[in-house]
Parts: sequence; C-alpha cells; structure tokens
Amino acid sequence: MSNNQALLQPIKIGDLSLKNRVIMAPMTRSRADNDDEAPTDLHVKYYTQRAEAGLIITEGSHVSERARGYINVANIYKQKQIEGWKKVTEAVHNEGGKIFIQLWHVGRISHPDFHNGEKPLAPSAINPNVQAYTPKGFKDTVTPKAMTTEEVLDTIQEFKLAAKNAVDAGFDGVEIHASNGYLFHQFFNQTSNKRKDRFGGSRENRTRFLFEVLDAVKVFWPENRIGVRLNPSLHGTFGMEADEETIPTFEYIVKRLNDYDLAYLHLSEPFNDVSDKPFLVKNVAEHFRPLYKGNLMINGGFDQKSGNEIIEKGYADMVAFGKLFISNPDLPTRFAKNVELAEWDENTFYGSGEKGYTDYPKLEEEKKSPI
Repeated sequence: MSNNQALLQPIKIGDLSLKNRVIMAPMTRSRADNDDEAPTDLHVKYYTQRAEAGLIITEGSHVSERARGYINVANIYKQKQIEGWKKVTEAVHNEGGKIFIQLWHVGRISHPDFHNGEKPLAPSAINPNVQAYTPKGFKDTVTPKAMTTEEVLDTIQEFKLAAKNAVDAGFDGVEIHASNGYLFHQFFNQTSNKRKDRFGGSRENRTRFLFEVLDAVKVFWPENRIGVRLNPSLHGTFGMEADEETIPTFEYIVKRLNDYDLAYLHLSEPFNDVSDKPFLVKNVAEHFRPLYKGNLMINGGFDQKSGNEIIEKGYADMVAFGKLFISNPDLPTRFAKNVELAEWDENTFYGSGEKGYTDYPKLEEEKKSPI
C-alpha cells in the first residue's frame, strides 16, 4: 500500500514489523455470551476483518475470576478461553495481521454478583459510587474489600499466568491495561489508595504494583512484546478524582518505563474537558513525548487528519482508533483512498450477535452491494 500519509508508514516495535501505524484500539464489545466467556467464531470473524491494522489490540480480557467486572468478555484464564483465542490469532496471522491481547483487572469497578456475593478487590475500601453492568443489569457499586498484601501478590501471579496463557493462545504480545480507572489506576491515585504497606503512600509505592506485574509478565514475554496503557488526565470517570499529585505520579511512571525495552507506551488524551483542572494536562501526547524514549501510541478521538498530524509533529509514533475501526473494518485502505468513512451505531456497541459487530462491510463489499 503506497501512500505518503504518516499513518500508513511501516514501523518496528521491538522485533515486530508493523505494516502501518493505524492501530485498532482495545474495545469491550461483550460478544462472548457463553458459559465459558470464551471467544467464538464471531470473534474470529470480527478480528480477522480488521487484520489490515498495523496492530490489533484486543478487548480487555479479565486475567482471573477475581478480575471480572463486565459481562460476556472474552477472557484468558480458562483452557476453553485459550482455545478460543487460538482460533482468533491463527486467523489474524493468516491475513498477515499482528495481534496483542489486553490484560485486564477492573478492581473496584465490579459488583458482588460477579464474585459469588463476595466484595470486589481494590487497593482500599473506597466505593467509587458508580454503576456496574452485572448479569442482572446495572447495579450500584459497593465498598470493595481492601486487598491484603498477600492478595496483591496473588494478583501479580494472576497476571503472570494470563501472560503465559497469551503465549499458548498464539498472540504476538500483551498490553497491560493500567488505565481508565481500573485496578492499576486505583493503585496510582492517592484518592483511591490509602494503603499503609509497600503498595501505598509514596509514588514509588503506589506504582509498585505495575512494575512488579511487568517483571512477572516478562518471565513469559520479552519486554519488547509488552505494551502498557495509561490515562494520565482521567478525571471524574469511574470515581477517579485527580489532584495535584496525579501528573507527577504519571511522569514518574513514564520515566521509569524507559528502564524497560517495551513494544510501546499507549497513552489516552483526556476523556473530557480538563481545561478547568490546572493540575491536569490537556495535550497528553505533547506533554509526555519528551519524557519517553520508546514508541509512543496515542488514542482518543483522532481521525485521519489529526492522526497524521500528531505523527508528523513527532508527538506520537502510532495512533489507536476505536469507533472508526468498529464501522470501518478496512480503515487503513479507506485512509489510503481518502474515501468517506462509514458511521458507527452506538446502540450496537455492546450486546450479542453479529449486528453492529461483523456486519459492517469493507469498501470492496460496499461497491458490490446493490443500490
């Protein structure tokens, strides 16, 4: 695909060569509606349709039963789940694609309905006061159980086992979901982490969980096959309250990640307007680019024009697209041809079946369709 657009240039991440910089962002789609919460043939079709992406990052995949907080997520801690993902990775590879799995633990953004009546685990017993979508519908979150030090260490081992399962499932790498108000983010933030042990207090302690998970995961994956996702300017989502310590904490994390030869660092621009929050940064990629020496991926409301521009300006090396990849399975081709993009239907983002999942046509299929 010859095109001078920055998004369509190849890039190397570690020892992997990506054919373009148009990355498929991780997106929860809730299609694993079976007793094992395992990927199905529908997942195979969905991901294979999007194999033109330079890299596919899967939906967040719970690393254990205790990590769960969303229904019908294709997970990575049971053998049947591994077998289901094997079919996905084989199909994507057969189309010349590359695919990482996102490893996920939601922490307190869960409900006892997911845990046989037991409280969800979190760094501290602080209710985020949001709603969780349970098998019985939306329910208010509860005050979670503050993890013991032993439970933190057990959770690190759950990520390690999930990383091994990802190897067995044939993935090209893993992304650690340390973002968006979930478990890692809950450790980082001093408003959700009031711990007194070695996982609370100072910046070094509040971020320790991430680095211990990284060290556990790299037992099964070389560092250059591991990505990390962060959302530094998150505020007001999932009960996360940013403060004057938030950005310095993320600056500390990003600088320390330079000690690892990661595949990439995946950052999100703010989810909402933070212009009235003087302690947060409005332009995340621009702020953190000077601090990080490796490949930087950015996500958050980009289109073809702004995606090309942020790479051309040097603030990012890759751009992850979410909603655009839902409705445009062949997004790189559409960028290359500079054609109008298909609109997505938010009403079908979650649920079951192929509607709004695998029924968006590729450009060549659109041309064949009768008017």
